[in-house]
Amino acid sequence: MKIQILLVGMALIGPLTHSGYSQTTADTTQNRAAKPVEKKYQAKAPKTQPLGVVAFGPSKQTTIRWLGFAGFFVNSRGTTFMIDPVLEGFDMPVLIDFPIAPKAVPKLDAVLVTHADNDHFSVPTNQNLKGVTNAYHSTIYVDSLMQNLGLPAFGHTIGDSFQVGPVRVKLTPADHAYQNAYPGMSKRRFKNEDACGFWIQTPDGTIWAPGDSRLTPGHLSMPTPDAIFFDFSDSEWHFTFEGAVKVANAYPNTPLLLCHWGSVDAPDFNPFNGDPARLAKAIVNPGRIKVLAPGEPFMLKPLKKSK
Repeated sequence: MKIQILLVGMALIGPLTHSGYSQTTADTTQNRAAKPVEKKYQAKAPKTQPLGVVAFGPSKQTTIRWLGFAGFFVNSRGTTFMIDPVLEGFDMPVLIDFPIAPKAVPKLDAVLVTHADNDHFSVPTNQNLKGVTNAYHSTIYVDSLMQNLGLPAFGHTIGDSFQVGPVRVKLTPADHAYQNAYPGMSKRRFKNEDACGFWIQTPDGTIWAPGDSRLTPGHLSMPTPDAIFFDFSDSEWHFTFEGAVKVANAYPNTPLLLCHWGSVDAPDFNPFNGDPARLAKAIVNPGRIKVLAPGEPFMLKPLKKSK
């Protein structure tokens, strides 16, 4: 499955100039031969910290690790699950080393998937996690795709909740049906409920994974989470950069675990080329920005909420 959002990016910004994705003419080819094109700057993730088997073992706390892309691994007191893991087989050049190979994962209680784009629903990754994963959870539409792959999957409607051990997960709304805006992209009419976010309640605090979405009023009026899996992509089918700043400032003390940046070699493609330095200059309390390396642990702790 080719990444559908890449097609959207091309439609929005025209032919990409990044080497390997450009549409060349005879003139541009000659110009390149005469003068090499200098590659644009792109912020890159810190060096990967490999994820060992011990990370999946018993624990007395909730530990979060970024996997790269928009993916995360959570061990909540021994209950283990991944959100949107992409650990192999992506169809664009990547900037990171994956912290673990799917076949090296010893066990997972669940995999949660926000939507069907292959930078979130990686077919190779999930097929190779099948033997060690108890259950897959997503929307009704993505569940149908998972069932076709023979995965032990469960589909849910927006607002539904389910349990993964002591962890309670609720599907939150998303606005990401971009396919309908581009005739010919898909024969299927997409619905907003085909994509979702996740509100994750652990014994040690609450995590909000909004997923890919345009900004809606609901994103600014959630209960205060203890951590946000934070997408700050400057893309019109994501929050946009300005929208991401609004989300960050709506929860001014919540740690922001950055994702959807620094992983894909695409300096001209907005959904993948966010820069944490730019974000730090734009939000209140920038010290709460967590620029994690893939595989680096972050301990979840409840915030002191004002009454």
